[in-house]
Amino acid sequence: MESSKKLSKLRLASRQSDLARLQTETVAKAIKEKFPDIEIEFHFRASLGDQNQNDPLWKMPEKGVFTEDFYQDLVSEKVDLVVHSWKDLPIEKKADTEIVASLGRSDQRDLFLFKSEKMQSVRASKILKILTSSPRRAYNLESFFKGHFPCELDETQFLNVRGNILTRLKKLISEDADALIVAKAALDRLLKTTDAQYLPGQLEICEILKKCQWMCLPLTHNPSAAAQGALAIEAKKNSPWIQFLEKIQDSECFRNVEKEREVLAQYGGGCHQKIGVSVLSRKFGEVQFLRGLTDRGEILDSVALKTNRSFVKAKSLKNIFPASSNSFKFFEREKLSNSDIDLSLKDPLIWVTREEALPQNFKTGVNQIIWTSGLKTWSKLARRGVWVNGSAESLGEDENPQIQVLTKIFQGRSESQVKWTKLTHKEGFQNPEMKVVYTYQLVPVAPKPDLKLDLKGITHFFWSSGSGFDYLVAFFPEIKKAWHFCGPGHSYEHIKKCLGSDEQLRICLSYEDWLKQVV
Repeated sequence: MESSKKLSKLRLASRQSDLARLQTETVAKAIKEKFPDIEIEFHFRASLGDQNQNDPLWKMPEKGVFTEDFYQDLVSEKVDLVVHSWKDLPIEKKADTEIVASLGRSDQRDLFLFKSEKMQSVRASKILKILTSSPRRAYNLESFFKGHFPCELDETQFLNVRGNILTRLKKLISEDADALIVAKAALDRLLKTTDAQYLPGQLEICEILKKCQWMCLPLTHNPSAAAQGALAIEAKKNSPWIQFLEKIQDSECFRNVEKEREVLAQYGGGCHQKIGVSVLSRKFGEVQFLRGLTDRGEILDSVALKTNRSFVKAKSLKNIFPASSNSFKFFEREKLSNSDIDLSLKDPLIWVTREEALPQNFKTGVNQIIWTSGLKTWSKLARRGVWVNGSAESLGEDENPQIQVLTKIFQGRSESQVKWTKLTHKEGFQNPEMKVVYTYQLVPVAPKPDLKLDLKGITHFFWSSGSGFDYLVAFFPEIKKAWHFCGPGHSYEHIKKCLGSDEQLRICLSYEDWLKQVV
């Protein structure tokens, strides 16, 4: 193994766009922090994909149109390392080079940017025209927008667009399109840097963004391209520089990306695929989103949670409760009204726990950001004409929205400078990280002892809330001995506390997910 003294100069290469240079400089900074004596020499140039700006990527015959040129440079030892956006790399592994490291991953989601001036025309035509060249996005998002865009749509058209982030934003403004979809990680990186050389581009991007409304597109409906948001550092096999990269490696990111690429490889891989796959590591387990259409016509649509916690399955459907997601109603919801609610509805960041929590007379303020706990709530609010910016996708209130850049642009402050205002019911969880506002209260459907319900033989329960658990346990305390399932977050912690342990408690991401697993 060579010493850092002998390896004194590192030749680091990438494409020459602002984003590629910025990503490469980020890697260089991480290396310099660990090895300050190493001199770094940058090699930036255009790739084949940069030179051809007309054809959609999926129509271009070459694999690795942004990366193949640099592979040759590594093999011939013209450079030592190459930094890529990992999603640009072919699925197939190379004989002479390998991906040896990655830094921490940025937001995997896609960002939807809609020209504000277009809302009236879209409402009238019921046609939404979106710039994107991705078959994955086009396939997965057509149905999403019909259910989650805040006006009725008959048709969603996807129009080809190429170029770097700023070029595509300029095309959004200049061309007859309503919206643009970009990888959120790319935009975040360009706008987070404080390096003065990128300031002119930042100013142009911000001016265009201020003419738009935005949505963070949910991974449940629109899983990312495999490896989106991650940087890949490629080296020639057995390169002496590999030892240095171990010091900056993000192992969790590396593992998750490899899993995503392995899943995509099962279906052939390539940018022509209509398949998205995203893997998230959370404290309660690993979440995998998979959605799309294979070349063989197989429809993929799953959100799976992998944990190392097993449980005893139910013998039959007769042993589960509830029998369907809407077969039993615990509460009626009674609206509350006071001046504090009206005032709070003007707060900059609104977190809506369910559709009933947002009063019917609500009108979104300028640059106000609306977030939902789950996607059903998003869809219901969209049907009311409410523009929703994103969702925790039922992963709990600890799920970071990751919108610091967007709040700074649209509200002039960072997300950390103001608390979210959470709209919930009077008995709801008091989140100390949020300003909690009660907009309704729960009224039991039947007071004790009038509830007519036979739970004999029920061994497995699914709870959509801790309130439902409390309500039924008050009638039937013996059910504590059964198996219990709920989503991650506060419901889980509440039920765990009531049971005294989590020995008989497990996490499921949805009722549908629970039903597939438990029987």
